[in-house]
Amino acid sequence: MIKKNYLALFAKSFNWAGFFLPKKIYDDCAKLYAFCRVLDDIADKKADLDSKIEKFNKMKIFFKNSFKSINNDKSQSYENETIILDIINIAENYKIKKIIIEDLIDGVASDLKKRVHIRSVKDLLIYSYRVAGTVGLMMAKILKVNDRRALKGAIDLGIAMQLTNIARDVVEDKKMNREYIKPDFENIQATLKLAEMFYQSSFSSIQKIPLRYKFSIIVARRIYRQIGRKILQKGSMKNYENSGKIYVNNFEKIYQTIISIFDLILVYLKEIETHQRAEEHAIISQEVDLDERI
Repeated sequence: MIKKNYLALFAKSFNWAGFFLPKKIYDDCAKLYAFCRVLDDIADKKADLDSKIEKFNKMKIFFKNSFKSINNDKSQSYENETIILDIINIAENYKIKKIIIEDLIDGVASDLKKRVHIRSVKDLLIYSYRVAGTVGLMMAKILKVNDRRALKGAIDLGIAMQLTNIARDVVEDKKMNREYIKPDFENIQATLKLAEMFYQSSFSSIQKIPLRYKFSIIVARRIYRQIGRKILQKGSMKNYENSGKIYVNNFEKIYQTIISIFDLILVYLKEIETHQRAEEHAIISQEVDLDERI
């Protein structure tokens, strides 16, 4: 059976940036994304809530029983077992803590409700860490990043991208009875302003990423950040709603990739800064101990 490349099929921006990674690292990043996609697909599937929860719980049990530190018996079957076993192997190979993957699972599980309604910045930050900051942290481990400041920056980049997603998908989320932010342009702007703070915080930490992986992360960061800037250009809720799903087209990706060369130079010229989002990390750590994860 030919394996589906979820990264190429469903994450065009990340796949574009992945072109600049060595094949082995790209393949492992694609396996990480496939795991994330399987989780999201269960939560987002058009089905009754009870059946989605049942399917999600089966996945959690298979993951728990398959993880080497809990149970060496991997004989049980599961429809997405290859993808689950791939993420377990990646965790073992790159020394990714199991608790980080569990944070991701918990984040996606929080979407399995009749109504999702986030009202506080604290809850928004915790949710964004769980569903995306975790992915940034795991990606950094795959890229062999060990510096603590850089790992904090990886969490920040994941959170920034998730906040961008939330700002982009307000209409789509509303159809699924999910409200991560109030559905008006003022709150979309505020969310993108918060995302921008996390994008900025992530930049200097790229200095600590091994040389052959730096450019890919710079490209991914710049392209995803551009989505937020395109949203802001809409100027009003009416224009935003009439735009459909906002994305960066291939011509724009080429342009952002070229500009990324200057970012790469700037990273080498810039001294690594003290972590700028310490206050937000402290808020998240009221519920999730980030120091334990890093």
